[in-house]
Amino acid sequence: MSVHKHGDLSSGCSGSCCLRVSGLGVDMGDGVLLRDVSFHLHCGEIVALIGPNGAGKSTLFKTILGQLSHTGEIAFERFGGGRERPLIGYVPQSPAFDRGDPVSVLDFFAAAISDYPVFLPIPRKLRERVKTCLERVHAGELIDKRMGALSGGELQRVLMAMALEPLPHILILDEPLSGVDIDGERQLLDMLDEIRTAYDLSILLSTHDFSTLRQYADKVILLRKTVLKVGKPEEVLSSREFQEVFHLDLGKGGV
Repeated sequence: MSVHKHGDLSSGCSGSCCLRVSGLGVDMGDGVLLRDVSFHLHCGEIVALIGPNGAGKSTLFKTILGQLSHTGEIAFERFGGGRERPLIGYVPQSPAFDRGDPVSVLDFFAAAISDYPVFLPIPRKLRERVKTCLERVHAGELIDKRMGALSGGELQRVLMAMALEPLPHILILDEPLSGVDIDGERQLLDMLDEIRTAYDLSILLSTHDFSTLRQYADKVILLRKTVLKVGKPEEVLSSREFQEVFHLDLGKGGV
């Protein structure tokens, strides 16, 4: 994995940029979905969000995306101390497509990024734009393939290409490894490492695959309605909090 360009950020965010979440809380009805959630997501980092089902991972994503009201603060800080609303790319858990669906990647992508009526022939300029977007994730050859015929890894690459148009400050991925085989997992994770380096963006993803965290993640957040532990992968995976939540002892050696 490439070395994080900002080096040791433990002393703070001076001279860098980050998404700063402070004291975040989300209530729905009589239930507490999240409470006192605080962390930093620095530019160029890949941060993995882990936790059991019902821990609030998807709720946290929706809150960062502005879909849920909350207490606390979500702030994006740029170089020099400026603040602005970040542009966020989002890849949801893989949607299901009918295997017989005739909609092509080109049709689906063009409908998402333009107002051109896709029941008409796609003009060459729009096709070239879609091809350029797909090539960011080495998926240009998929442009004429049917959405229903894509493998799990291919679908994730198409969705990722869509989330990168236009290029965001932050890329959020909800369970990107779900439904992807082992070879596809490695390809996707290598792709994420390449993307964050090429475009200097931050990546926040949720996963249940602990075996890849030491290799690909700069930081891991263990969530169960609140942040139980945050730190480097080896620190979180060998922690008492991780053992209590997952009933696993991964120690220092990994999976």
